[in-house]
Amino acid sequence: MYYKLSGFAQKLVGTGPASSYSPQGVRAGVVSGTPAMIFGTPTKLASESAAPSEYLGQNRVPDLQKFFQKSDGVPVHLKRGLPDRLLYRTTMALTIGGAIYCLVALYMASQPKNKN
Repeated sequence: MYYKLSGFAQKLVGTGPASSYSPQGVRAGVVSGTPAMIFGTPTKLASESAAPSEYLGQNRVPDLQKFFQKSDGVPVHLKRGLPDRLLYRTTMALTIGGAIYCLVALYMASQPKNKN
C-alpha cells in the first residue's frame, strides 16, 4: 500500500503508486529551452588563453624556486638576508613579550583585592 500526506487533513492517507512518488503536486521538471544569458559580455573560456601582450612581466617563479631550494645551510624563512632577519626577530620579540604580558596579567588577576 502506498501513502502520501493529505494537504487538507494533514494526515497520511492511502493512495496509488503514481501519486505517492510525486506528492503534493511535485512533478518532474520539463526543460523549456536554453536559459537566457545572464552576463552582459561573454566570458573567456579556459582554452582562450591570454595573449602575450596582456601579460605584464616575465615569470620569476623558476628563478625564485632555484634561489629558495639552494642548500646553503640557511633556513628558508631567512634566505633573503637582513629584511627577513628583522621580521623574524620582531615577530619573536612580540611573541615572547605577549606571552610575558599574559602571564603577568594572569598573576595579577589571581591575587585577591585589598580591602583598604
